[in-house]
Amino acid sequence: MKGIRTRLIVYFGLILLLIVLVLEGLFYWAVHTYYFGTATEALVTRSTTYTNFINKYATGYRLKDKARYILENASNEEYAKIEVLDASGKVILNSYGFQTGEIIDTPDVSDALRGLTGVHVGKSPQTRERVIAVSTPLTFQGEYAGVLRYTISAEPLYHAVNQIALYGAGVGAGVVFFAFALSLIIAKRIVDPIEDLTKAAIQMAKGNYSARAAKRYDDEVGTLAETFNYMAAEIGKNEKLKNDFISSVSHELRTPLTSIKGWGETLISGGLEEPEETMLGLEVISKETDRLIGIVEELLDFSKFQSGEMKLSLERMDLREVLDDVHLQFAIRSQEKQVALQLEIPPAPLAIMGDFNRLKQVFVNLLDNAFKFTPRDGTITVTATESGGRLMISVGDTGEGIDADDLPHITGKFYKGRSKQSGSGLGLAICKEIVELHRGRLYVSSTLGEGTTITVELPAAKAINIATKG
Repeated sequence: MKGIRTRLIVYFGLILLLIVLVLEGLFYWAVHTYYFGTATEALVTRSTTYTNFINKYATGYRLKDKARYILENASNEEYAKIEVLDASGKVILNSYGFQTGEIIDTPDVSDALRGLTGVHVGKSPQTRERVIAVSTPLTFQGEYAGVLRYTISAEPLYHAVNQIALYGAGVGAGVVFFAFALSLIIAKRIVDPIEDLTKAAIQMAKGNYSARAAKRYDDEVGTLAETFNYMAAEIGKNEKLKNDFISSVSHELRTPLTSIKGWGETLISGGLEEPEETMLGLEVISKETDRLIGIVEELLDFSKFQSGEMKLSLERMDLREVLDDVHLQFAIRSQEKQVALQLEIPPAPLAIMGDFNRLKQVFVNLLDNAFKFTPRDGTITVTATESGGRLMISVGDTGEGIDADDLPHITGKFYKGRSKQSGSGLGLAICKEIVELHRGRLYVSSTLGEGTTITVELPAAKAINIATKG
């Protein structure tokens, strides 16, 4: 299979060769036309001028007398061969003083016998020499009596034209050679960056996501190299996040499994004779099982989002009911951790077309995160307002906050930032997906050491077209 470099050189060379051949042909035609046109025009001018003079001032002369008069008065510097022909085309006298009796029936003679100025470019029947002939009519008493024919050799003209054409061909060959060398350079400039991209892509295919393609020129290939490098960087980031996620999830799964296994073995070895110890072990097993279920549900939800299979069951509802349920669910945890949980919602209904369970999943996750990062005696506030057909629900805490470098990525898949708290790194990403499926937005604001506020913006029921749910 031919490479781009070879194809560029071949195609460029063929195009240039075709152009040079066309230009050479036009140049040869122009030179040929100029030389032969100039020579023919000069010969026609001399022939017609002399014929008109003879016809006007030697009207009483018969054809033979005119022939002798013409030859006697011909210039000694005349380089053309002069012939006088009778009405049958026979040569009655030529510039050498011979009466050859030769019959000339070339087109120029025929034209002259019809009263026209005839021109003929061709080969002489006797010498096979290429000649230019011009014939003009001679008159006697108002009738065409013969022909005055001027003939010159065209060989010097052909030689001159061919010599110039040969020079032109040499120049054309030089241009083709120079263009061929230039095409090699151009092909190299085009192909080398592509080869760099290919090598980098091979390295990436082998798992080396640090491979980068050099940007040699500021053109389309350079832009492609930049895009490739950006893609490689993003793939590298995603690969790191994936590895971190696998490590994190493995740890998250191992911890509850270890507790469940440990308490299971304890209960088996000690029997069920100690009711308090048995109840404590069963509570730990139940709690750790709930953790496992939560992690598995997050993974299943993430899988659904990735495959586009997540569907919402939309219904008209009051968002206050979701917030009340979530507030009640976290009330005990608030007391246990000694963190104040405040719910500030308006007395009027917050109408929305939404999926009750999915929206509850969002706010449960947001509050769970808030409790994880809020220390004892801290405050978590849930506020809800409606303005301009939009519902704004904020979950704010007075916890440790989020580092400014982590903030832009905190809702990304697998991202856990610098926090040491447990989790899969999928919670906020799933919340964001659910909110966006409701045609809303989720955004985070935070100050390190002061706290975090996560705001969910959703369209009110009157702003939603029910026919487009799902």
